[in-house]
Amino acid sequence: MKTYWAKPDEIEQKWFVVDAENKILGRLATEVATILMGKHKPTYTPSIDTGDFIVIVNAEKFAVTGSKMTDKIYYRHSGYLGGIKDRTLKEQLEKKPEEVIRMAVRRMLPKTKMGRAMIKKLKIYTGGAHPHAAQNPETLEI
Repeated sequence: MKTYWAKPDEIEQKWFVVDAENKILGRLATEVATILMGKHKPTYTPSIDTGDFIVIVNAEKFAVTGSKMTDKIYYRHSGYLGGIKDRTLKEQLEKKPEEVIRMAVRRMLPKTKMGRAMIKKLKIYTGGAHPHAAQNPETLEI
């Protein structure tokens, strides 16, 4: 018996919609990262992007446990001396709520060319509406 190895033209990619309302951030991110990589499929191949597209709605309504709203800090650096800046999770939610989920998922993906291609299949929207109705996305319960 030979091992199955997926070819790029054999891959069938689906679209899924996930409602992030009242979902724990980390648990949501791990499920989404698994689907973006394609590990939920029996045709998973490590060197081929076999994952599906994910649309996340209500991105600002996720939940976190404990005191992460004030204790979790997001850092960024300008590249200049003393150029480190930080924001708490609460401040980040006020400025860019969709970036919180995007960064949580991105850090769970491979740090390669393929990982950068996978994160492009993630579409995140605040509110309940999204412009991807033409793709007939299935509702995914996490």
